[in-house]
Amino acid sequence: MATPYMWMEGSLPAFETSGNAPRLMVVMGVAGCGKSTIADGIARALKGTYLDGDSFHPPENIAKMSAGTPLTDADRWPWLTTFSEEIAKREGPVVGACSALKRSYREHITNRAGEPVCFIYLDGSKDLIAARMNARAGHFMPPSLLDSQFAALEIPGADENAISVDISGTADDIVALAMSQLHNKG
Repeated sequence: MATPYMWMEGSLPAFETSGNAPRLMVVMGVAGCGKSTIADGIARALKGTYLDGDSFHPPENIAKMSAGTPLTDADRWPWLTTFSEEIAKREGPVVGACSALKRSYREHITNRAGEPVCFIYLDGSKDLIAARMNARAGHFMPPSLLDSQFAALEIPGADENAISVDISGTADDIVALAMSQLHNKG
C-alpha cells in the first residue's frame, strides 16, 4: 500500500494529456490537506509546471504563521496577487497549490491571472487533516491554526469553476480521482 503523501519513483499513474484539463489549476483547501503533494502529482501527470503558493509568501507572513498567528486579509492580498501573476505567466499546464479559502480569494486569483482557473478543492475531515498535520515535520504552519483555517473556509459553490476531491485515500488515489474529474469536466 502506498504511503499517503509520499511519492515513490514510478508510482504516479499514467494519464492521457488529452487537452481536457484546464491550463491553469489551483489545488486548494485548508492547511495540511495535501495541496502541495497533490498539485505536484497533477502537474507531473500533465507534464506541466507546479508552483507552490507557500513559496510566494513574504517573510512577514511566514513569521506570523510560524508564531501561530492567523493571516488577515491584508496579509493575504499581496501574496495572492503575486501567486496569480506567477501562474499566469508560465507556459502550458500550470498547477498551483494555494489555500484559496474564500470565494473572494478565488475570484481575485482568476481575475489577476486573466484567464479561467479551475480550483481543485481537497475535501477531508478535520480529524483526518489534523492527523496528517501532526505527522509532518518541518512545515511552518502549526496544527494549532487548523481551526482558523476551517473557520475561514468557504467551500466552492456549484457556480464556481471547481471540483471537489475526497482526500481519504493515498496521494496516488487522490491524484487519480482529480485527473478523472478534470477529464470529465473538460
